[in-house]
Amino acid sequence: MAGDLTPSLFLKYGFGGALSCSITHSLVVPLDVVKTLLQTNPGKYTGMMNGFSTVIKEQGPSGLLQGLGPTAVGYALQGFLKFGFYEVFKKTYGDMVGEKADQFRIPIWLAASATAEVIADIALCPNEAVRIRLVAEPTFAKSPVEAFGKIFKQEGVIGFYKGLPPILLKFAVFEFTAENVYKALASSGKPKESLTDGQKLSVSLGSGIVAGIVAAIVSQPADTILSKINQEKTDGGVVKAIGNIMKRLGVRGLFLGLPTRCFMVGTLTAGQFFIYDGIKQMLGLTPAKK
Repeated sequence: MAGDLTPSLFLKYGFGGALSCSITHSLVVPLDVVKTLLQTNPGKYTGMMNGFSTVIKEQGPSGLLQGLGPTAVGYALQGFLKFGFYEVFKKTYGDMVGEKADQFRIPIWLAASATAEVIADIALCPNEAVRIRLVAEPTFAKSPVEAFGKIFKQEGVIGFYKGLPPILLKFAVFEFTAENVYKALASSGKPKESLTDGQKLSVSLGSGIVAGIVAAIVSQPADTILSKINQEKTDGGVVKAIGNIMKRLGVRGLFLGLPTRCFMVGTLTAGQFFIYDGIKQMLGLTPAKK
């Protein structure tokens, strides 16, 4: 397992995570806007291209950038905490297992990912609640700050965290996929240690695309519930609201906007880990090999 994880290393991993998540999520905001609208107002839009053209026609090009501020800030926080604490818990759990850590590295990675994801998503949730409300209801508020205040006034703190249960569903897929890609390369005579930096980044890119699409399909029902639950008030409690949404939408309705989300998340996840691995190489956090 890794050596000592100093505060300086934690900041470097966190910095790489913040940049990779914020940049990629900000770049796909137009796709995210259309995906959210397909989920929250399915009767109005017939598909991704119709969603783009309708938003531009009704709100102008700027309508495709609704929620950009909360997205950039929220995912910078999430990326910093997710990637930083992932490294912390990966080492912590590895040390707890001891000599057999290598044998159980995938369960350790999964546990580290899950723990880091919970911490990161607690920071992300308020920004995601504001983003979804601004996209679903453009007239709800004139700015993210105003939207934040209105949600707090109307629903209290729970208004920002009612989407926490469905948001806790994605990160570990990448590590699992990347590890299996490295294993396949090793079995063909190309172990990870023999790969150049460029080859390692290519593996990150390919693994990110596969991981992103798989994660998008698996977590699509949760993502749809996340969009819907942040669109409406939950006076009867979060659990009851989730049950009502599932009952109202049905199985087919839970997969609203899936093609758009697959394209968005596949691109996003690939770019996210490509940037993150590149930053790690630049900061000397991975052994360089020319």
